[in-house]
Amino acid sequence: MTNTEIETIVRQVLDRRLDSRSGTEVQAKLPAGPVAANGGTVIPTMPLKLAVKLIERIEAKAAEWDMRVVTAVSDAAGRPVAIHCMDGAYIGSFDVALNKTYTSIAFQMSTAELGKLSQPGESLYGIQFTNEGKITIFGGGEILKHEDVIIGALGVSGGSAKQDTDLAAYGRSVLKEVISCL
Repeated sequence: MTNTEIETIVRQVLDRRLDSRSGTEVQAKLPAGPVAANGGTVIPTMPLKLAVKLIERIEAKAAEWDMRVVTAVSDAAGRPVAIHCMDGAYIGSFDVALNKTYTSIAFQMSTAELGKLSQPGESLYGIQFTNEGKITIFGGGEILKHEDVIIGALGVSGGSAKQDTDLAAYGRSVLKEVISCL
């Protein structure tokens, strides 16, 4: 079997899923098709264009809320796709926003939820000391899903934990709309 044949099969598998109500197969519309890469072609889970458009929406909302934030978007493997720093955002927010995307992908949940589970006496107490210190246990990190498939994560840093949580939740809530506008 050639690489092209394997890639075709993988693409067909990724494009299919079952409708949970009827059990029939439906075609999933991924945000992007295969793109050229150094070693052949790849199927990005989080295309750059989508990441940037999502960040732009979050930055507009942050400006409405008089916030200056760093927003990071990573793909489904936790690799950074785009990071924007608004003028006046804290320098330290860069690493925090990026670590929020990593944390959300690594544990497939929001950083706010992980924060609850990592309190003293809870099941994940101490988890923030793992993964070379990249785990963030306060709000502002969200998993991004398209048609129930994780395609990436979002991290927002620059405000209070509540502000970051609310802004990241806003970003997650507009993802479908942003995808439909591409």
